Amino acid sequence: MKNPVFVAIDTTDRDRARTIVELVEPSVGGVKLGLEYFAANGPAGVAEIAALGLPLFLDLKLHDIPNTVSKAVAALAPLKPAVLTVHAAGGQAMLEAAKAAAPAETRVVAVTVLTSLDRGDLVCIGVPSSPETQVVRLTELAKRSGLDGIVCSGAEVAAAKESWPNGFFVVPGVRPGGAAEADQKRVMTPRDALSAGASILVVGRPITASDDPARAAADIAGTLQLDSAAH
Repeated sequence: MKNPVFVAIDTTDRDRARTIVELVEPSVGGVKLGLEYFAANGPAGVAEIAALGLPLFLDLKLHDIPNTVSKAVAALAPLKPAVLTVHAAGGQAMLEAAKAAAPAETRVVAVTVLTSLDRGDLVCIGVPSSPETQVVRLTELAKRSGLDGIVCSGAEVAAAKESWPNGFFVVPGVRPGGAAEADQKRVMTPRDALSAGASILVVGRPITASDDPARAAADIAGTLQLDSAAH
């Protein structure tokens, strides 16, 4: 992907989502739709955004028994997502089932540790490791399971890439210098995340909550020294 910036469209408003995508299209490489949008608009709403032409990252973080996840991935196949997320915590059988059910053109990536969590949060759910140790552990699981890559914060992507040199690394929680962290606890600037090994960068509110989303997206692309027309 020539332009690694994917804009996260976290809204239930179909018209608002379409407007944002149309505004930022010249400066981003793809669009991410997550649970909020999918719950409100379903597959038809996703198809409407996909029809605008940008690669689609469908971030549903599937996590269930292997058979259920396999059937869900197969049901999503007509949407032709470029990237689809499942939870690494679902285990190897679930990860293998998800990949087997996905279209060949869809990268299936495993969510490791959410960027809203820190070490204290991991302890609360029974994981006594640091975020980096847990990310590397789940990276190795995703690799063994035949997935294409993982999702992790910029703080762990270098360690994950060292463990999996040919992996595909999705880094959310990306914030330009000076931007508010909001509910993210482990954040990094776009340039730093890309330098650390990110394959794609997920940027949401710094673009979508801006008074001028088109300018905000172009400014971020500019920090990466990208051709703004490259997708």
